Amino acid sequence: MSDVETTVQVHRVYIKATPDAIWDAITKPEWTARYGHRGLNEYDLRPGGAFVGRANEGMKAMGAPEVAVDGEVVEVDPPRKLVQTFRILMDPSIAAEGFTRLTYEIAEGVNGVCTLTVVHDVSGAPGMAALMRGDLEAMGAGGGWPWALSGLKTLLETGKEMES
Repeated sequence: MSDVETTVQVHRVYIKATPDAIWDAITKPEWTARYGHRGLNEYDLRPGGAFVGRANEGMKAMGAPEVAVDGEVVEVDPPRKLVQTFRILMDPSIAAEGFTRLTYEIAEGVNGVCTLTVVHDVSGAPGMAALMRGDLEAMGAGGGWPWALSGLKTLLETGKEMES
């Protein structure tokens, strides 16, 4: 495994949706509850604002805390760019790795297709890196960014949730 794979992950997906629709799907809880881990993500969309990712009912039934993920908004440029810190609280060893840096970039393309690029700087956080790459999928921890972004794309393009 190279240092790039373990310190900075770049995931890109092409979505037939408007930049505003993609932005809303990332930042509004009524959308975040419909893909990925289906938790309610809440943002105070200003530099220094809080980010809170709440556990869904299934996660809480398995012992996850109410707040599963937290962080702070660093930069906001709707609907083009969101930079935040990101820490998973559900697993004590990953939580102990501290905050990582997460950047969403949305670029409008041709024929109604946008590019969503997610850059996750997981420097010094090998547990987070493995989780977000999808390495722990077989253990029931989800498929990381590839899985979450596939769900986001499916939801926006079809209006239906991807089966997990």
